[in-house]
Amino acid sequence: DPRHARMRRIVSRGFTPRQLGLMKGDVEGVAKEIVDEIAERGEGDFVTDVAARLPLRIILDMMGIPRSQEQFVFDRTNVILGFTDPEYVDDVEDEMGVTMAILSAGQDLAALVTELGEARIEDPGNDLVSALVTSEVDGEHLTPEELASFFILLVVAGNGTTGNAIAHGLATLPENPAQMARWQRDIAGVAPTAVEEIVRWASPVIHFRRTVTQDGVRIADQELSEGDKVVLWYWSGNRDEDVFADPHTFDVGRTPNDHVGFGGPGPHFCLGAHLARREITVMFDQLLRRLPDIHAAEEPVRLRSNFINGIKHLRAEWTPTR
Repeated sequence: DPRHARMRRIVSRGFTPRQLGLMKGDVEGVAKEIVDEIAERGEGDFVTDVAARLPLRIILDMMGIPRSQEQFVFDRTNVILGFTDPEYVDDVEDEMGVTMAILSAGQDLAALVTELGEARIEDPGNDLVSALVTSEVDGEHLTPEELASFFILLVVAGNGTTGNAIAHGLATLPENPAQMARWQRDIAGVAPTAVEEIVRWASPVIHFRRTVTQDGVRIADQELSEGDKVVLWYWSGNRDEDVFADPHTFDVGRTPNDHVGFGGPGPHFCLGAHLARREITVMFDQLLRRLPDIHAAEEPVRLRSNFINGIKHLRAEWTPTR
């Protein structure tokens, strides 16, 4: 506050349940399109071909960015999220080199959307960029520079969380055949609880840090003072024995499921939670109906990161179908 509250107030207009409800057909269409692209092949890298593609395409379509930029955005997002992984940054031990790689990737993304934002101010369209640069909330709107910062956050958050949740879901379901069969028997009915369990199980964001704002705060038996730093371990919270029965068991029917995969309640709760749930639901609906025997053919290749619980590659196989 007050900068965060101002920006949240403006951008949240594009992420209300009603607004996202209007996109329902778009999400379903993109998920179908992605499965159409892979169905006949019988194998592929589930992350790069499927899991990461859905949230990225949805974000680009929402923003009005052409599909021709998809690989460009995907590659630079991977640098920002995977700056500790040598697959994405050549020398992760070179601190200056890592910093320059992140800055360069961010500048590329910023330039892309800043140019688009300036164009939409002059000639608005029916997309999120137009809404953000032309709509006013209490007399305020996003400048092109603020729009660029928001876009970087959006593509990084969307690609690094929802995509990884989908990848973890595929890696986990075949290891729990009874749970997979249970979902396949009632795909629509089980989906709401199954999606929440995937998010809990994956915990795509490993941790965040917060700063104590006043003396006398107590967490369990630890008293904290103003200025202390606290690290929130979402992975640990989502396996808390005091909250979850059998927390190390994957249960597609788990209820209640008070996970913190989207953060805790308050001003920093995930802005895209409704969209993420929709994307995971729709993608697994497509997979379970059209590629019912899809499974991981090899162990996941994990992202080298202590911030994102990422899977960067996952070779999968399925019976080819049209």
